[in-house]
Amino acid sequence: MNKTYKLYQIDSFTKEKFTGNPAGVLLDSEGLEDLDMVKIAREMNNSETAFFIDKGGDGYDVHLRFFTPKNEVPLCGHATIAAHYINAKNKGFKGHVRLVQRTLAGNLPVDIYENNGEYLIEMTQGDIVIGDELDIDLQRRILKALGLRENDLIREVPIAIVSTGYGKVFVGINDLDLLHSLEPNMNELIEISRDISCNGYHVFTLDLDDKEVLSHGRMFSPISGNNEDPVTGNSNGPLGAYLVHLGLVDNTKDNFTFYAVQGEAMGRPGKIRVSVDIKDKKPILVKIAGSAVEVFSTDISL
Repeated sequence: MNKTYKLYQIDSFTKEKFTGNPAGVLLDSEGLEDLDMVKIAREMNNSETAFFIDKGGDGYDVHLRFFTPKNEVPLCGHATIAAHYINAKNKGFKGHVRLVQRTLAGNLPVDIYENNGEYLIEMTQGDIVIGDELDIDLQRRILKALGLRENDLIREVPIAIVSTGYGKVFVGINDLDLLHSLEPNMNELIEISRDISCNGYHVFTLDLDDKEVLSHGRMFSPISGNNEDPVTGNSNGPLGAYLVHLGLVDNTKDNFTFYAVQGEAMGRPGKIRVSVDIKDKKPILVKIAGSAVEVFSTDISL
C-alpha cells in the first residue's frame, strides 16, 4: 500500500526565494528505505535532502538523515536549518524551542527562535577537529586544481582539513575578485578527494576590518555530485573554529561571533551567523544560525 509523503524545497540562510542554499526536506520519513531516500535526493537534485523523523529516543527528540544525490552524509548545516524551519512553521512554534537531533555526527541541539512569525534556526555542530597542515605536494595539487598560485594565499592560514562533523579543506586567499572568478578543475578535485577522503574545498577571503561580514567564500564538492554549494554550514562553522585556533580573530574572550557570505558567484547569495565558544584561546564549540524560506511543496506517493 502506498504512503503519501510531504516534500518541500526550502532555501536556507536567506529570507528571499531563489537565493541561499536550497535543500529538500521530507517530513514524516519513518519507514522509507535507504534506496528510496537516495532516489528522492537524486530527483530533488539539491546538494542535500533532509529526511525528518519526528520520533525521539534515548537522548534525542527527532532523527535527521541527510542524502546527496549519490549517498548518505553524516551532517548537513543548510538542510538542518531547512528541516527545522519547515517543521517549526508547520507546528506553529512560539518563542524559543530546543530540540536534540540524532545524526550520524552525534546527538546535536537545535534552537528555534520565533519572532512575529519569523524563525531563526541555530544548530550546534559536532566535535571540532583541526588537522595539521597538508603535505606540500598535496597542497600544490589542490592549488593547481583550484587555479591558484602560492602568492594568492593568506600566509597565516595553512591549508588544512577542519571538521565540526564533516571535514573540509580550507584555503584562504587574499583577493575577493579572484575568489569570484575561480573555475576549478572538478575532475582533479574529485581525484584529490578520493586520495584524502574529504569531499569539499572551502576557499575564502577575510576582511578583518568589516564589522558585519568577516568572510566571503565558495565551497566546491564535485565528488558529492554537486560541483559548488551555495551557502555551506559544514564549512563556515569549522572556518570559525579554525580562525579562532589560528588567532586571526579575537580569541581572548569566551565567544567570537561573525557573519559569512557565500553563494555570490552562483547568483544565490546567503548569509550565515557563526558563533564559536572559546576556552584558553582555543575553540570548544561551534554554532551556526540562519533564516529560511519555503519555495514550494508537493506530495509524493511511494
